[in-house]
Formats: sequence, structure tokens, C-alpha cells
Amino acid sequence: MPYPEAMVKPMRAELTRLGVTECTDADAVDTAFEEAESGTLLLVINSVCGCAAGNARPAVSMATQLDVQPDEYITVFAGQDLEATERAREYLPGIPPSSPFMALFKNGQPVYVIERKHIEGRSANAIANDLKTAFEAYCTGNDVPADAPSAPDVSTSGAPGVPSSFQSIS
Repeated sequence: MPYPEAMVKPMRAELTRLGVTECTDADAVDTAFEEAESGTLLLVINSVCGCAAGNARPAVSMATQLDVQPDEYITVFAGQDLEATERAREYLPGIPPSSPFMALFKNGQPVYVIERKHIEGRSANAIANDLKTAFEAYCTGNDVPADAPSAPDVSTSGAPGVPSSFQSIS
């Protein structure tokens, strides 16, 4: 059962006020991905949890201010936009569902993911820096560096005492 709209409305607005396109159904997700087949797109799977409020959405806000940007930002809301979230996850084969979650796509393919396990226990600044690294590797129009990252390296920046193999619930 979806969360009540009144509950998630302010959480949606945190991203849409930044210019992030909200996809509330499968057709909107497909359209966004079709339009980004020859460019870059950041997908944000939004959520009601505390790590979305304290870390993920603020990190996206910071990332929208960076010099290098993806061509498009889109969002779906887990627990609310069920059809849209399910469709968005179909573009991420082999990647377990989690929320909040971010994925950078280049030419229709996921190239960089930030899973919930990369968000929990980390600051919005650290996550925004992860996005900066990904944007600089994949969104410049230059050749992608051979050592371009595919996910944050949280081995040294994770929560104290939490093993790097920690898998949070989705």
C-alpha cells in the first residue's frame, strides 16, 4: 500500500524544486530513458526514510550546483509511485532494489550506482562528492577514463564500526 500523498508531498518537493523531473508512472520513466539514450541521466529513487531526508536529497541538491552535470535528472518515489519505481528498477538489471538510491546512466546504461548502503551513515557532502566524481568521469563528453568508478568507495568513509559488507534492508 502506498504512503499517503500528503506525507510524501514535501519530500517530493525537495527534488522537484531543484528541477528534477518526477516520474509517477511507467510511461513517464520509459519516456525519460528514451530521451536520454544518447546522453546522461541521474535517476534518484526517493524515499521517506531518514537517510533520504538527511543525506540523499541534500546530496542531490548540492550536486545540482556542480559545474559538470548530467543531461537530465529524474526521480521516482519508492513506496508511493509503485509502478514507476518498478519500471525504473527494470533499467538496473542485477542491482538489488534499495531506497534511497541513485544511478547515473550514460547512453541508456547504468555506469555508476549509489545504493542505500552507500548512503546510510555518510554525510550529504560525502555523497555529493561521490556524484561529483561520477559526473566528472561520465558527463563531460570526453572519453570515459579507464579507471572510472562504478560505485562509491566507502571502505574508508563508511560509518564507524560498520563492515564494508554491510547490506541494509531495502
